[in-house]
Amino acid sequence: MEWDIAERELSKLKVTSNGGNELVTVKGSSNKLECIGVGTDAAVFRFLYVPHYAFKVYSNDKLEKLEQENEVYLKLGHSGYFPVYYGRGLDFLVISFEEGITLYDCLLKGIHIPMQVIQDVDNAINYVLSRGLNPRDIHLKNILLHEGGAKLLDVSEYMKEGNDKRWEYLKEGYTEYYHLFDEKALPLWIIETVRKWYNQAKPESLNIHDFIKDLIILFRMGSK
Repeated sequence: MEWDIAERELSKLKVTSNGGNELVTVKGSSNKLECIGVGTDAAVFRFLYVPHYAFKVYSNDKLEKLEQENEVYLKLGHSGYFPVYYGRGLDFLVISFEEGITLYDCLLKGIHIPMQVIQDVDNAINYVLSRGLNPRDIHLKNILLHEGGAKLLDVSEYMKEGNDKRWEYLKEGYTEYYHLFDEKALPLWIIETVRKWYNQAKPESLNIHDFIKDLIILFRMGSK
């Protein structure tokens, strides 16, 4: 396959997890690869000679997540709400590269997030449920604003049980409060503070209205 050449370049890199919900570390280098995303379990790269592919490389201690995500993609089949799945290597998955910007970066840059994104995510969730999977871990960095709609980027937790309520809170926050800061660039420290608040809270006991009010107070204090 044409992405076999990329595997030789990927072998020059080492992806290491850091625990504590922190992002992975990438060591090594290749002038033929571009890192386009970093998560808590893996990093994503494009190989410059086959740029329509994305290579999601997992840390060696997170390979069970790779196995789970591989199985999820096989169960999902083809859907326009997700990248195309092409195959896997020892420590990486190969999916289609999708143009766009994450909702996380939309907030950072003050880029408008249309209602179509919300509708597309809801439709994607219904599709996931119809395939016997459990849509979880749907958050700002895992949703791509793509051609006015949404693409969901990370399906690795769709085999897990339970509802982490991430999407429910994001959707309610968008519906009730997004108009207050639509197209206004939010400082990184505010978004990261909110992310850490959420990660430390118990989803079932979180009050979204109080949560958003605290965000607004933070935003106003930071704007002074």
